[in-house]
Amino acid sequence: MSTSLLYHGFDIRGYQYVRSKYVRGSVIFTIERDRYGLRCPVCNSKLITLRGKIIRTVRALPIGKKPVYINFPVQRVGCRSCGSIRQAEIGFATERRTYTKAFERYALELSRHMTILDVAEHLGVGWDLVKEIQKRHLTKKYRRPSLDNIEKIAIDEICIGKGHRYLTVVLNLTTGAVIFVGEGKGADALTPFWKRVKRAKKEINAVAIDMSPSYISAVINNLPKAKIIFDHFHVIKLYNDKLSNLRRDLHREAEGPLQKNVLKGTRWLLLKNPENLDDERNERKRLEEALQLNRPLAAAYYMKDELREIWNQDSKAEAEKCLNDWVKKAWKSGVRMLKKFGNTLAAHASGILNYYDHPISTGPLEGTNNKIKTLQRQSYGFRDHEFFKLKIFALHETKYALVG
Repeated sequence: MSTSLLYHGFDIRGYQYVRSKYVRGSVIFTIERDRYGLRCPVCNSKLITLRGKIIRTVRALPIGKKPVYINFPVQRVGCRSCGSIRQAEIGFATERRTYTKAFERYALELSRHMTILDVAEHLGVGWDLVKEIQKRHLTKKYRRPSLDNIEKIAIDEICIGKGHRYLTVVLNLTTGAVIFVGEGKGADALTPFWKRVKRAKKEINAVAIDMSPSYISAVINNLPKAKIIFDHFHVIKLYNDKLSNLRRDLHREAEGPLQKNVLKGTRWLLLKNPENLDDERNERKRLEEALQLNRPLAAAYYMKDELREIWNQDSKAEAEKCLNDWVKKAWKSGVRMLKKFGNTLAAHASGILNYYDHPISTGPLEGTNNKIKTLQRQSYGFRDHEFFKLKIFALHETKYALVG
């Protein structure tokens, strides 16, 4: 092995090759520092005196499947210029680490395509070492996520485990990056985020949220100039939940086995969009039979399609007219569920119509939440909660095939 191979193959500069040793399938290279290349690590002066040395061994890039170790002396120097006594800089490895910088970069590159356990088995190291490398890299890169271009954001919570454990996630809708992960849910979980936004003096123009009162009050109190957009996905989801409850109540109150049998099993048919009904399974026919037998259920079902049209108008004025017509129709329907939902829409009308000023939604955040669940499932959970958060911050740079 030549000294030039140290530079080109292992990214080691300022050292000379001494000898090689082969022990139990491993390759050990011994190298030594060029005396004339030593500098004071404080002032970079050449006026130094040698003050002894210690021998270190670090893990280097493997050769094929064979592990490679670098054995080298770490020189202690005394500076005649500044008077300091320090260990000379190593260059190709970080202090207090058992591997070279090139080995670290290689492990990170493999981690983009493989799980932590796969990388560990490939490199012949423990999984905790690979995790340490990943965590150091993620901490350096995402310790303080960038708040650039955060004119529009989305806020939502996600359940991450048993016992109703939640995380509150804030997504930058411009870049698609997660910029905050808070413990728990509700307004309190967002307190650190508001403080950081105020310190950074960032202007946020629009916020996409669901109709949670805690989120509404939090945005109003901390971003008084921002417009609130109630995501149409959550509005339709809320309506579908009310529709399911209505069907359940009607099934419980139905008289005779005929009505009960017709209503039984129609929940998913009610929640499906009409264009998605499967005629081969007689789904459309079964749904029509249930609607013919029950007027309140039919009224609620057909008004669901009309509700979706609020977000399909050509202008905000037309959308406002469509919304007002839907609310009036709900009030006149005589169905208690529709009346209550009409009151909900009327109370949140401005946030619904703001969609036409800022056509954003929490859809991208819902996709990110699905990635978080996939990441957690493929990793069989995370015992290191801080590491889990760092992985979430890096999701926007992760390929679809997530690795833990």
